[in-house]
Amino acid sequence: MSSTPKLPPGPPHTAANWSAGWYRFARRLDSPNFGARPRDASIDLVVLHSISLPPGVYGGDEVQALFTNQLDWNAHPYFQQIKGLEVSAHFYVRRNGDLWQFVSCDARAWHAGKSSHHGRDNCNDFSIGVELEGLEGDTFETAQYETLQALLAAIAQQYPVQHVAGHEHIAPGRKIDPGPGFDWAVLQRGSDLPAQCFPAL
Repeated sequence: MSSTPKLPPGPPHTAANWSAGWYRFARRLDSPNFGARPRDASIDLVVLHSISLPPGVYGGDEVQALFTNQLDWNAHPYFQQIKGLEVSAHFYVRRNGDLWQFVSCDARAWHAGKSSHHGRDNCNDFSIGVELEGLEGDTFETAQYETLQALLAAIAQQYPVQHVAGHEHIAPGRKIDPGPGFDWAVLQRGSDLPAQCFPAL
């Protein structure tokens, strides 16, 4: 597949970079797995995940296939464990930093599941989900941090972001991603968001 347009290195970002919740620097691939947000939702949380299919295998198109309900369940034994799963995220960051988008940020993607953040349940209602190609406990690539930093800056220009959290923080005991291999300090140092937006280091 062709590479995505390269993200700008950082702000300034403008509303011209967005159209109906779609970010111009991401490669668009529409997922059918989304819904409407509550009318009073304030989109103020970004949730980070990690994903690879099969687990620990990088570079294929299986994640894109999963998010678009096109995954061949018989292609690998692991896929039988997730057969029929209908999920999505707004964004997906490949190991090389390429950025994909599956759902408009104005809509509700299906990434968080049963979750709670600062006393609010159902984080899908008010969050933007970003999947990083990786494995819980494994490390992530410099290119992924760079793309994520630029993406967070762009999201914060368009939406009232107050918090960035991992799936592990909003579903503790049920989820462990992106996991101990993710360097929150690196992300925070390269971000324009204040330190209080991130999990305590």
